[in-house]
Amino acid sequence: MAQPPVPPQARRDDSLKVLCGAAKERNGKPDVTNGPGVLIDPPAELPDPYGWMRDESREKTEVLEHLKAENKYTEELTAHLDPLRKTLYDEMIGFIQETDYTTPMKKGEYVYYTRTYEGKSYKMHYRAPLASLPTDRPITWDGKASTPILDGEVLLLDENALAEGHKYCSVGTCSPSPSGNLLVYTVDNTGGETYGIFVKDISTGEIVDSLKGEIDSYTVWGAGDDKLFYCKMDEAHRPYQVYVHELGSGGEDEKLFQEDDELFWLGISKSQDGRFLFFGSGSKETSEVNYVDLSSGTVDVKCVSKRRAKTLYEVEHRLGKWYISTNHGGLMNMKLMACDAEPECEGKWEEVKVGGETMFPGDSTRPLDDVLPLRNHLVAYGREGGIPRVWVSKFGEGDSIEKFERLEFDEEAYEVMGGGNLEFDVDDFLVSYDSLVTPPKTFKVSLDDVSSRQCLKERTVPGYSPDKYACKRDLVLSRDGKTEIPVSIVWNKEMKKKEGEPQHLHLYGYGSYGACMECDFSSSRLPLLDRGIIYVIAHVRGGGEMGRQWYEEPNGAKYLCKKNTFNDFVDVARWLQDEKKMTTSELMSTEGRSAGGLLIGASVNQAPELFKAAIFGVPFVDVMSTMVDATIPLTVVEWEEWGNPNAEKYMKYISEYSPVNNVKKGAKYPACLMTGGLHDPRVQYWEPAKMVAEVRHQAGEGSGPICLKLDMAAGHFSASDRYKYYRELAVDWAFILENVGLA
Repeated sequence: MAQPPVPPQARRDDSLKVLCGAAKERNGKPDVTNGPGVLIDPPAELPDPYGWMRDESREKTEVLEHLKAENKYTEELTAHLDPLRKTLYDEMIGFIQETDYTTPMKKGEYVYYTRTYEGKSYKMHYRAPLASLPTDRPITWDGKASTPILDGEVLLLDENALAEGHKYCSVGTCSPSPSGNLLVYTVDNTGGETYGIFVKDISTGEIVDSLKGEIDSYTVWGAGDDKLFYCKMDEAHRPYQVYVHELGSGGEDEKLFQEDDELFWLGISKSQDGRFLFFGSGSKETSEVNYVDLSSGTVDVKCVSKRRAKTLYEVEHRLGKWYISTNHGGLMNMKLMACDAEPECEGKWEEVKVGGETMFPGDSTRPLDDVLPLRNHLVAYGREGGIPRVWVSKFGEGDSIEKFERLEFDEEAYEVMGGGNLEFDVDDFLVSYDSLVTPPKTFKVSLDDVSSRQCLKERTVPGYSPDKYACKRDLVLSRDGKTEIPVSIVWNKEMKKKEGEPQHLHLYGYGSYGACMECDFSSSRLPLLDRGIIYVIAHVRGGGEMGRQWYEEPNGAKYLCKKNTFNDFVDVARWLQDEKKMTTSELMSTEGRSAGGLLIGASVNQAPELFKAAIFGVPFVDVMSTMVDATIPLTVVEWEEWGNPNAEKYMKYISEYSPVNNVKKGAKYPACLMTGGLHDPRVQYWEPAKMVAEVRHQAGEGSGPICLKLDMAAGHFSASDRYKYYRELAVDWAFILENVGLA
């Protein structure tokens, strides 16, 4: 009988240390961020025995050879799963209509959409004349790749051609110019999230202009075809400068704005009516919006309102008015305010009301996320009861609101969002809807009667029958005895066991940045459900499902209450096993990605006995070493999420949960598969590599295999090739299935 492969034994160097307390200066003072903090004096040295794995050049022989050895070990250990992987891959591909299209979106005299083709890895971008779009019915298409979706369609961009000769290809912006004669697109071919800008003549296909450098993905046209606005990034991979590029000028681009505060991330956008270009500078807690009036013919930069600590705001424009979403006044959530569109206008902001009642008061009952101002209406996106919601308001005389109504849907829990609305003067708008058991649909909704809606497109999932599946929403009481954690559960009814009879279960979570994990549909989840695995999403604190109070201090999960995220997740796992009797530790697997990988690392360290197998996707597991070092890309902007461990209170708190620093010596760990991307700028590849080495070093007898799978040609978002993505996901699912006894 063949012996299993021996895992790599990473060299430990106990002389390597992380230095806490040597904070860099900002504004002439040591920066500890988030109010008063005491620098550690003298600086503290914390062990970092695998710190030698950090190689920002990605060229050191010792490091590359170690990573290759880790990949080889994982490949050899799991090679017998190849038939299962192929089966899983075939099943996932079988649930996809490979030749398909997205809902066409109107803009000017055209509609824009993308197509995919069987066997091709990337999207292709098209447009067709608006007159070819039916107005009284959905599109009729025979499903053949050779048949146009709409008469007169024109290929704008073939991402498959852009990907030729590259192992990775990600298109950021793909946007027609105001005249419709040119197309601007941005491309990243490394996974490092640095993009090149290209301008194409649509009629000839010729590239008429291009830019390269440390450029962000998002590029915006000016009022005409002659100007492009874009952001450059600094050494920390932070967008911090806005430039305007005159097409074909050959001269040096003009810098319009620079954000010097390293806590702030810069982004650009255009108002819905196309009149204003906004430069949004934002940290996790404070924001400022500057703008250029594109209709003026100049590029004079003005400010809506100067930044104030702990005050967030976003701006849109409609008919001479700013519409502002803000937590101004110390509110936990965002309220909706308005004033005349002029600079330095904060003192003139007034609450938007309907019938004397504030539409979005900024409390926990109706958190506001975003607004879409249209000529005669205002569409708002937010949450109620932990579920995403959409409201439509109609303007009367003098910008007063005549009515305010919410879109209603039949299912208990679902995901709903804007469906790609590109125009300002419209009578209807698009929303995208799906749920745990309902594939995505795009509805055209009447702005004057939200109950009047037409389904323009529903994703076809071959072989899928929604009647086979069921879902529900439940609440779990946390260990604090007062906080109820929402959980969303989906299963295959044909595979469901009797009540109280344990069954295989996969628990997923995220819980950071106020991001919401919605109850969305995933065809790639079906192979698990069809093998009798119950899939559960734990909407733990740190996310934004219940509003910003689910995220912010004192009752959320940020800064010095971050442990609530991990405690909530462990409490859900125990509830599923001990109270609901839905599963057991031998039948339960778990998964999280990025900051969700931190969640899995901290939760598995806290209670390794609860899980049989775990997937750590590009996991943020070396929190202390990363957050103390301002030279690592994106570290400084994260200080308002986790705290700066150069300050003693944060150093002590982070050291109590940072996964690589809290692996339990001698504990029986579940089977762990950790993934990463060599070129990832968000979670550096050495984080999962260090965590794998530390778990192997500390874990006790009977632990499962501890594996690393590092993509040497990708970044944070895994494979850009859709087929490669499903092949990689099949590796994850096969690892889970084998280790819970379902291979």
